Amino acid sequence: MIKIGEASQDHRRAGVDTGVITLFLAGDVMTGRGIDQRLPHPGNLRIYEASLTSSADYVALAERANGVIPKPVDFAYIWGDALCELSNRKPDVRIVNLETAVTRSALAEPKGINYKMSPRNVPVLTAAGIDCCALANNHVLDWGRSGLLETLDTLRTAGIKTVGAGRTIDEAAAPATLPIGNGGRVLVLALGSTTSGIPQNWAATNREPGINLPPDLSLGTVRRIAQQMGQMRMPRDILVVSIHWGDNWGYGISRQQVDFAHALIDEAGVDLVFGHSSHHPKAIEVYRERLVLYGCGDFIDDYEGIGGYEAFRDDLVLMYFPNLRLWDGALLRLTMVPLEIRNFRLNRASRDDAEWLRDVLDREGKNVGTSVRLEKDNSLILEWN
Repeated sequence: MIKIGEASQDHRRAGVDTGVITLFLAGDVMTGRGIDQRLPHPGNLRIYEASLTSSADYVALAERANGVIPKPVDFAYIWGDALCELSNRKPDVRIVNLETAVTRSALAEPKGINYKMSPRNVPVLTAAGIDCCALANNHVLDWGRSGLLETLDTLRTAGIKTVGAGRTIDEAAAPATLPIGNGGRVLVLALGSTTSGIPQNWAATNREPGINLPPDLSLGTVRRIAQQMGQMRMPRDILVVSIHWGDNWGYGISRQQVDFAHALIDEAGVDLVFGHSSHHPKAIEVYRERLVLYGCGDFIDDYEGIGGYEAFRDDLVLMYFPNLRLWDGALLRLTMVPLEIRNFRLNRASRDDAEWLRDVLDREGKNVGTSVRLEKDNSLILEWN
């Protein structure tokens, strides 16, 4: 097991003098629908689902399961104990998959489930110091292309970088550039896959807004990424690729996903593969000293009280804090902090719940040579061969 000392740099100021940077990564952040209704500026309640017509119904389900949720909550409320972890660990860059539109649009796409958050509630993201939102997912166009454009404008006005969606394919496919001091940068590229339920017609084109949705997860797609990044990458750049792929439930990882992740590292020089779409954490691999997160799981959602998949414990979520060597992107350490979603808030997980997550990640990691060690503070440390 490789060990390093605690990173000591402040947020937005990398400790590049030590040659190590710390990232914060989280899977699906879904601040729309029920959560939007408990924030200071809730949007329109109307939703277009088969059995529910109001976002307030999701608040009612959560309260029935775990008790009353204050109304309104402040913008920091939903992050709960995660804010203390962010303050203590001081990651240089904070990246999440934002899986909701941020819009006032009333024109819902006819797809059964539509997430949106009021633009006036965007401080819920800045409350956690989020630097970059990946948008190449299956909910960012839930309220049409006008909703996507308002999402882009709102996030950028708030000072949050966006990646994976844009007004044209060139903008959607362009990486976000996050300076980390002393000439270092984190480059984030985001792409989606139809395997996660993204409609093919959401792909950005030369004329229409949309997301970065390559035709497939092939070696040809990898080589196009390699060519693109080869033209702009500089020494001391860390390259992160965010991918929204695969099913919501189940621990299986397809051969196609494994081959694509490995090819990104082998052919395109990617330093970290940041996968999401599953509602629960999946296996973690370290391939050629590079971190591959096949499925980070949800991080913030309004699913409390919804039954049917209890065996996956989607109420338990993880904060991912990888430490990377700046000069070559190698993974030195991965610390994960387990939390529980309760009352639309992130709360510290119990010892029993942390042990449950450890056992799941151990079981799923066997095929890829990883295991997890549980620390006294309930954090989880990845170990690999």
